[in-house]
Amino acid sequence: MTSITDQPREASHCKTASVAVLSAPANAQMAINSDQDIVLARQKGRALATEIGFASGDATLIATAISELARNIVSYARKGQIILRMVNNLNRQGILVVATDEGPGISDIPQALQAGFSTSGSLGLGLPGVRRLMDEFEITSQPGRGTTVAVKKWDGQLQRLSPTETANRQRQPPPNNVPL
Repeated sequence: MTSITDQPREASHCKTASVAVLSAPANAQMAINSDQDIVLARQKGRALATEIGFASGDATLIATAISELARNIVSYARKGQIILRMVNNLNRQGILVVATDEGPGISDIPQALQAGFSTSGSLGLGLPGVRRLMDEFEITSQPGRGTTVAVKKWDGQLQRLSPTETANRQRQPPPNNVPL
């Protein structure tokens, strides 16, 4: 089994804190089997990012990363799942995206993370792009057994909010029909 983990970009905020996963409705789990599932996962990811308080641009980056991960599931493994969770750490909130499948796996992860590398004839920007878009990146894969990619994006804006303001954001219902 091979895995690669990037350290958080803001490691000083993460060294001693444990990450707590908040309860539903800030969690979602979706089966990924088709193009329609990719769209649904992207929409749910954007809605959760907006609910947490991410700026529109960051919500778009999160949705793009989810789309790339879900596309890899459909393209290489045919089926898998995406899990979305709101997480908090110290005085900031973020989103955790976990993409899992039981597909063919990746035999050479460092090569798969090189921009331009592709086994399918694509541009080879998927995994390297997700790695650049998100703050934390971890991939584990075993040939013949599947792949798991876990990524996090932290909302730096929330570091400036008081605990009351942060709690109020958590209580707001997610927006309906969030456009892509």
